[in-house]
Amino acid sequence: MNTPNRHDLYAPIHKALRLFMTDTLAVMGRLDLDDPQELAAGLARLDALLDAAAQHLRHENEFVHPALDAHRPGTSATIAAEHREHLDAIAALRAEAATLRALPTAAAAHRLYRQLAAFVAENFEHMDVEETRHNQVLWAAYGDVELQAIEGRIHAHVGPQEMSVWLRWLIPALNPAERAALIGSLPPEAQAPVLDSARALLDDMAWSKLCRALGRAPVSGLVAA
Repeated sequence: MNTPNRHDLYAPIHKALRLFMTDTLAVMGRLDLDDPQELAAGLARLDALLDAAAQHLRHENEFVHPALDAHRPGTSATIAAEHREHLDAIAALRAEAATLRALPTAAAAHRLYRQLAAFVAENFEHMDVEETRHNQVLWAAYGDVELQAIEGRIHAHVGPQEMSVWLRWLIPALNPAERAALIGSLPPEAQAPVLDSARALLDDMAWSKLCRALGRAPVSGLVAA
């Protein structure tokens, strides 16, 4: 599908979610079960991903699906059913993580890793449907200002802690233009802490591009984490 130059509710958050998922999958695949701190950190990362995934589903259910169905009734039915399956999968992953936490064996770790891999794979196909078929319906029904208003209602329901988690993955997942647009759209008082986070997440080249796009001089002597 050729993507028109339209406001896309799905693309940025899905980029963040894909990066969050693949990075966490890699962490879970290389866990050192003989290192209690590494095991705890890996399981905490998985907990954060599952929290974010569940929150994302709820936001789409509450704000995006009604907009779809108002224009074309039943549009969201298939994806909404998959959302229910995803919540079941999240619960199953939490149970497997609890098993690994209680008894860290190689078999339990590999079982959790494979289960997470299957969850990620299904989500990638799921997100593609949303970004193609659902966007076609949204773009036919709503102007960009209306789509931005839907997005604004979602953001209004995202608490500071949840927003901090999303920014952690949005900043490195977006391309330079998207990254600058995201940070430039924030209120001036919110930009400074987000830029601090961005500096820690970006390499020198990406940081310089961001500063140029925002009309700021890059701060020298800092090394990306």
